[in-house]
Amino acid sequence: MAAMEKNVWIGFDLGGTKMLTVAYQDDWTVIGRRRRKTRGREGAESGVGRIITTIHRLLTENDIEPEQIAGIGIGCPGPIDLDNGCILTTPNLGWDDVEIGKSLKQEFGCSVKVINDVDAGVFGEYQFGSAKGSRCAVGIFPGTGVGGGCVYEGRILQGAGISCMEVGHTRISSSTRSSGYKLPGTVEAEGSRLAIAAEAAKAAHRGDAPHLLQTVGTDLAEIRSGALAEAIANGDKVVRDLVEEASVAIGFAVVNIVHLLAPDKIVLGGGLVEAMEDLVVGTIRKTARESVMSVYRDRFEIVAAKLGDDAGVLGATAWAKQEITRQQ
Repeated sequence: MAAMEKNVWIGFDLGGTKMLTVAYQDDWTVIGRRRRKTRGREGAESGVGRIITTIHRLLTENDIEPEQIAGIGIGCPGPIDLDNGCILTTPNLGWDDVEIGKSLKQEFGCSVKVINDVDAGVFGEYQFGSAKGSRCAVGIFPGTGVGGGCVYEGRILQGAGISCMEVGHTRISSSTRSSGYKLPGTVEAEGSRLAIAAEAAKAAHRGDAPHLLQTVGTDLAEIRSGALAEAIANGDKVVRDLVEEASVAIGFAVVNIVHLLAPDKIVLGGGLVEAMEDLVVGTIRKTARESVMSVYRDRFEIVAAKLGDDAGVLGATAWAKQEITRQQ
């Protein structure tokens, strides 16, 4: 029997709240897609099992044989051991030293590339979205944490065998507020959606955010980006102030990045940006332009990501396809 042509690429995006996997043909035609929710801080073994099951279901639903898979790209939160395809740590999922690349390769018998999820998102925007054609594109994606990534002259900026651009864990203030990491005053501690939600919950409890209190209460798990946007639209000024303060913090992070890398494009993505694009992007843009050295002021553009949830899965797949093809 003739060997099957390996003409299907699988992408997987493991986010803090969702799993998304998509099958593509060589020309980027979507064959099928499947989405599942993550289960909070489920164990790594259970999580990896659900990733494998999700891909198997994608294959079954779309009549794809494992032998057709040319490669798998997966974007995962946290620092990644690039040489071994290992998730070193994911604070928001509670996983440490998870050899996801090895597990997927053994299960599906194909090459696997594991990268940081924000690196994947930025690479997706560079290849197909709002950063297309950039020389140096930096992405900042505020969500449960604040992720960062960079594509420089067509390559993801990476360390020696390890992912980098941990923008969220850089310090920008003298605040003692922490994000679960011992260094206080970080971008993540000041500018993440979780940081906003925590302060918004306090405001709601005090009666300063009545619409938020009425609609979702003070449960952090329920105070998501859409709920914050709705509260602002319905007059909760204190919530607007909190979002602006967080956006200013991210604006200062942009200033630091501009002074270090001089990117021509800075892409802002994630649920917070999608829910309140004008407020978040506008505040970050204003803060950055007012604060950078004058010689850099007109050399960068701050834009919203335009691929939505597909940025990460597209980027992970495109990176895997580029790297696997290059190594053949």
